[in-house]
Amino acid sequence: MKPNPLLLLMAFVVFLTSAVIAPAAETAKPLIIGMELAYPPFEMTNTSGKPSGVSVDLATDLAKSLGRPVLIQNTSFDGLIPALKTGKVDLVISSMTATAERAQSIDFSEPYLSTGLCLLLKKDSAAKGIEDLDKAGVKVAVKKGTTGHLYATAKLKNAEILVLDKESAAVLEVSQGKADAFIYDQMSTYQNWQRNKATTRAILEPFQKESWAVGIGKGNDELKGKVNAFIREYRAKGGFELLGDRYLKEMKDEFKRLGYTFFL
Repeated sequence: MKPNPLLLLMAFVVFLTSAVIAPAAETAKPLIIGMELAYPPFEMTNTSGKPSGVSVDLATDLAKSLGRPVLIQNTSFDGLIPALKTGKVDLVISSMTATAERAQSIDFSEPYLSTGLCLLLKKDSAAKGIEDLDKAGVKVAVKKGTTGHLYATAKLKNAEILVLDKESAAVLEVSQGKADAFIYDQMSTYQNWQRNKATTRAILEPFQKESWAVGIGKGNDELKGKVNAFIREYRAKGGFELLGDRYLKEMKDEFKRLGYTFFL
């Protein structure tokens, strides 16, 4: 039986259509970003319950540069690295400090923000620095899974370490005088002090310098290269400066007044 020319033509059209559609479908695949939406103004939800903040805008602009829609996956902070390792998310953008320990299981982009660990102290604390807290009878609050938690576990051998799931719970412990200090990043320490000036004081000079970076799956060098290229171009075009003005203008001005280098 001779082949039907019409059927052959239809088959050829289907083949060409498939060849054209496949790359487009791949391009349109959402870029899934893991973050914990509990760290304003970086990761939070707005009044409509939608993801918002510095990291959300950064993730959106990154996905746009890759020609892909963005999907924010709200995940507890200590679950972000497992989610990345198992492929549930493509990247982590969640105010995550790039540490040697974390780099054993995931890769990091170039740093996009500089910060450091600081201290929120109860109002009547006589401590002048982190070394004054490593004493018997002293209680130091940390948030589970953060670099403050890692630092306290490794360095504070005499103080009692209170490991809490939420930043707000740690701040409350200090504000109520139940803990002597809370170890956290510079920006958050400043904000928490501003909200609780009557009951706390802050030491804003970091005792450990840190950098935040994008978490990437081990060995995903192609995506890592694209993320690094985006960060460099974004910084050159003033993107980080705009994010700072959009979400952190008051803090930028206050840090300048206090003589601290702003982090973005």
